[in-house]
Amino acid sequence: MDISYILNEYAEDRENYFRAVSPPIVQTSNFAFEKVDDLRKSFEDEYSGYLYSRGLNPTVEILRKKLAALDGAEDCLVFNSGAAAIFAAVLANVKSGDHIVSVKGVYTWARKMFENILPRFNVTHTYIDGTDIKNFENAIQSNTTVIYLESPNSWTFELQDLKAVAVLAKKNKIITIIDNSYCTPLYQRPVEMGIDLSLQTATKFIGGHSDVLGGVLCGSKQMMEKIFNSEYLTVGSGIQPFNAWLLIRGLRTLPARLERISRTTTAVVDHLKKHPLVEEVIFPFNETFPQYELAKEQMSGICGLLTFVIKAKNIDAIETFCNSLQHILMAVSWGGHESLIIPACAGIKREDFIASREQRMLRLYAGLEDAAYLIADLDQAFKSMASLS
Repeated sequence: MDISYILNEYAEDRENYFRAVSPPIVQTSNFAFEKVDDLRKSFEDEYSGYLYSRGLNPTVEILRKKLAALDGAEDCLVFNSGAAAIFAAVLANVKSGDHIVSVKGVYTWARKMFENILPRFNVTHTYIDGTDIKNFENAIQSNTTVIYLESPNSWTFELQDLKAVAVLAKKNKIITIIDNSYCTPLYQRPVEMGIDLSLQTATKFIGGHSDVLGGVLCGSKQMMEKIFNSEYLTVGSGIQPFNAWLLIRGLRTLPARLERISRTTTAVVDHLKKHPLVEEVIFPFNETFPQYELAKEQMSGICGLLTFVIKAKNIDAIETFCNSLQHILMAVSWGGHESLIIPACAGIKREDFIASREQRMLRLYAGLEDAAYLIADLDQAFKSMASLS
């Protein structure tokens, strides 16, 4: 299915809503029935029709179909956040006594689920270096039911060989789940590589405007229906119609935004690599990246997130650099119109700073601004930092 068709036409039955170009927001909590038997059938199978907007809703339905098609999946569920999608995907595939193999360095709320919540129900986990398939083989136990992936991760961008992991998992009857937030389905296609469940935060690239939260989970129709009837409805973590409408709006411009972001990111990376106050640039499409060849094989495009290690002897220099930025905002997340930066040292107490490589990392997201505009802002912040010495 052509991407342009998916984003602009697919699942939009305009004859059902006055031929409106933009689909309406069906802002209702529930739906009425003319006959008792129709209501009875909906109670028996809520996944087949509209009963209550905590479950299915016409506006959300348009978004679901588009996102499933983008991922090349049979079906999709949309949640009120990426964290909710992660929670449902994992919880649906573990029970007491099970074991999870997860790559290290995963998203904070996935890690907190593995470490703080699931152990209360006797579900254990093992973190591994996912860059080597042998580490997966060695970590699998007789009670392993889930392999959790994040490729690339969102700070140091380690990748996993998705095809190899999928083959190994199927051989051992293990469900594979990937957080594909960095790439989106436009730049990486996990389902086509054999991964069972592909999830992403819709808050970032899909929304694109930093004004809506959402999470996406795609996979087989059987798995989506299983999750819908249990975790999705029980926890009540489905997205609201207005937020779904905002995400449909964001999808319209997704390819154009990613193309612009990719060009800008390339220019910023090239500039940072040459800057005397930058020790290292970490980016999957940088030829010095250890998994550069795998990145080119699995990923079809460049995304806007990169990390650079700044040459600083103390935390004051890093904070001066960040505080001096005039246009690049200091904030978490990525994928919106605005460029963002976050220093790793913000996650530690000042007295714990030891100027290690990890503590001198800054994660930068290049948004929709001109590359020259961002580079000028970075350069003036570097000058402010240099003035300290």
